[in-house]
Amino acid sequence: MLKPLRTDVDPNTPEFKEEEEKTKKFVEKVAKQFGWVLTPNREVYDAIVMGLTRNKLMYGKRYCPCFIPFGDKNDRICPCKPAIQKEIPENGVCHCGIFCTPEKAEEIKKELEEGN
Repeated sequence: MLKPLRTDVDPNTPEFKEEEEKTKKFVEKVAKQFGWVLTPNREVYDAIVMGLTRNKLMYGKRYCPCFIPFGDKNDRICPCKPAIQKEIPENGVCHCGIFCTPEKAEEIKKELEEGN
């Protein structure tokens, strides 16, 4: 397991809020770069953005918050290799759920609407 650079990360601080805004811009840029879209599920989006931000502050990189960071051999730095190479091409969505194909995003949107 990767040792954190720091553990005093508080989501209520101005530092966290500033980094969170950078993370939001980052995920938008990644989605655009790969031709993906961001999940329409706001709960998933918020949780993953918060986790990516926390990992950036704790470890210095935006490790996927769904996996424990393991260091140099970690292929789960966002956007992770498994998402790019396997998960999104095969399932339409990455493991954590923030990045989707446009088609998968429409499915998710319909499921959310039917659930309400």
